[in-house]
Amino acid sequence: QVQLVESGGGLVQPGGSLRLSCAASGSIASINVMGWYRQAPGKERELVARIIGITNPNYADSVQGRFTMSRDNARNTAYLQMNSLQPEDTAVYYCYASIRRRAKYTPEDYWGQGTQVTVSS
Repeated sequence: QVQLVESGGGLVQPGGSLRLSCAASGSIASINVMGWYRQAPGKERELVARIIGITNPNYADSVQGRFTMSRDNARNTAYLQMNSLQPEDTAVYYCYASIRRRAKYTPEDYWGQGTQVTVSS
């Protein structure tokens, strides 16, 4: 089995910062894509940032210049550093990964349980 476990959400004032972590564990052969999505109340889930392979991260226009995603491939972990947070960033943030398990030939999609980020004064 494979699990994605997120941490780091919470309540922060506008202009503040938070750092999210996502650790993948289990019978992992390789991880191609890791990404962060978010879903605000009444809205669809949207891509925030992702890293495909060893390429540079791609960001949503709304977070470009404020959020930074990184990966530690040795630890199967992804991070999302969020700076200059605004109330519109309030959402549940989900980690996503495309993972090929050992003894499998094709990758599968995995999601974390979600972590709440609330930006409010």
